[in-house]
Amino acid sequence: MIESEPILDERGGFMRAWCAQEAEARGLAVRVAQCSISTNRAKGTLRGMHYQAAPAEEEKVVRCVRGAIFDVIVDLRAGSSSYLRWFGAEISRNNHRAMYVPRGAAHGFLTLEDDCDVLYQISELHDPSAARGVRWNDVAFRIAWPGEVRVISERDRTYGDFSRA
Repeated sequence: MIESEPILDERGGFMRAWCAQEAEARGLAVRVAQCSISTNRAKGTLRGMHYQAAPAEEEKVVRCVRGAIFDVIVDLRAGSSSYLRWFGAEISRNNHRAMYVPRGAAHGFLTLEDDCDVLYQISELHDPSAARGVRWNDVAFRIAWPGEVRVISERDRTYGDFSRA
C-alpha cells in the first residue's frame, strides 16, 4: 500500500499522486510509460484478475480517484515467498491510498459504490498479445471479495482454472 497525506486548507487539499524519489527509496523503481483511467458505473463491478506475460510484465500504481474499490493482487511469481497468496484493501477517494502492483502479480478490483474512477500508472506500454488473466473466484486463490459481483465482462468471468504449468 502507498499512503498519501494531503495538505488541507480552506480551498481543499493537495497531495502527490506519485514521487519517483520516494518510491525508489522504498525499492519501487516504477517508470511510468502509460496512464489509464477505468470508469465503472455500478457498485459490484469486478475487473480482473489481469496481468501481462513476460517479456511485457508491468508494474502498476493503482489509485481510486472517485468512489471506493476493494483492490486485490495475487502473487503469480513462482519461487516467491508469497506465491499464490493474495492481498486486498479498500482504496478510495477519501482514504488517499494507492496499491502498488509488482511485476508478476495479477490485479483486479470490485467497486464498493456506484460511479468509481480508477487511475493506473503503468510501467510498460500495453501489449495485447501478452494480456493474460486468472479467474476472480478461482479456488487456487480463495480471494475473500467483500461484496456481490453484479457486473463482470465475459472474458473475466470465463478465465480457466489456474495452472502452475
